[in-house]
Amino acid sequence: MTTIGMFRLQADYNRWINGQLYAVCAGIDDAERRRDLGACFRSIHGTLNHILLGDCVWLGRLRGRPFPAISLGQELYADFDELRARRAEADALLADYVHDLAPDDLSAPVRYTSISSGRSSALPRGVVLAHLFNHQTHHRGQVTALISRLGHDLGVMDMIRMPGIEPVAA
Repeated sequence: MTTIGMFRLQADYNRWINGQLYAVCAGIDDAERRRDLGACFRSIHGTLNHILLGDCVWLGRLRGRPFPAISLGQELYADFDELRARRAEADALLADYVHDLAPDDLSAPVRYTSISSGRSSALPRGVVLAHLFNHQTHHRGQVTALISRLGHDLGVMDMIRMPGIEPVAA
C-alpha cells in the first residue's frame, strides 16, 4: 500500500470509528459524559471536544483556512448532539481532503502558528497528516478507557473489522 493509500485508509477508519464511538456515547447520560474522570481533558465530553478541535485546527491549516482556536482545551460545542453533528462533518471533510490528494502533495509544506507556543513553523503535509491521525488515535484510546470505566463497551475497534476491509486470498 502506498503512503497516500494509508492516509486514505486512516481517513476512512476515522470516519467509521467516530460513528461507532459517538453512537455509544449517545447512550451515556450527559452528566456521565461530562463527569471529571481524571483524563487530560477531564471527561468524555471534554476529550471528544479536544479531538474535534485538533482536527478542525489541522484541517484548517491543511486547507489554508485557519480555524480560530483560543486554547487546546477550548469547548467547541456544549451540546452533545451538536458536537456529534460537527464531528461527522469534520470526518467527511477530512476524508474528502485526503482522497483528493496526490502522492506529490505529501511533501508540500504546511505553515502554521502553534496554539500552545505561538511560534510559526512549517511541516511537510504528510507529517501533518500522520500527526493528525496519531492524535485522534491517542485521544480516542482515552475516551474508550473512560467509556469502559463507566461500564460501556464500544465493541471491536480494529481497523481490519471496518466494513469494506476484506481478507485477501493466501
